[in-house]
Amino acid sequence: MSHQGGCLCGAVRFEIASDPIGARYCWCRDCQRIASGMATVNVLFPAEAVTYLGEMTAMRRVADSGNTVERAFCAKCGSQMYSKTVIGPEQPMRVRAGTLDDPEICPPSMIIWGSSAPSWAPFPDGMPVLEAGPGSPEWRRPDSPQEKL
Repeated sequence: MSHQGGCLCGAVRFEIASDPIGARYCWCRDCQRIASGMATVNVLFPAEAVTYLGEMTAMRRVADSGNTVERAFCAKCGSQMYSKTVIGPEQPMRVRAGTLDDPEICPPSMIIWGSSAPSWAPFPDGMPVLEAGPGSPEWRRPDSPQEKL
């Protein structure tokens, strides 16, 4: 199945030639900063299935996990488009749920970096909360079904 999306101003569009792998909230401090105090909501896809058109600005930063993460934004309106690990364990591309034309395709099923969230953070009732995220020592072991998220 194909999914599409884009930024606020329409200068960046994308197409994804895959169904989502999963979705999650991320409360790491970097995500809180780029989401103006909230978590980011990320839908996970194989990186090779995602094609972007339009001018984006990207930055790389070592995350709390120790991985080097690339985050890309529309060069015109600043909408955050994706993040992906470029140095560290292979992980899916994280497409920001709000940029999808249909953000209903895959609701979040877990919260990562819950230990970094402020005390007032809204956590959905019953949703699993992990203390850290992929690639960090606190992440679930590879034999866990959650590891792929």
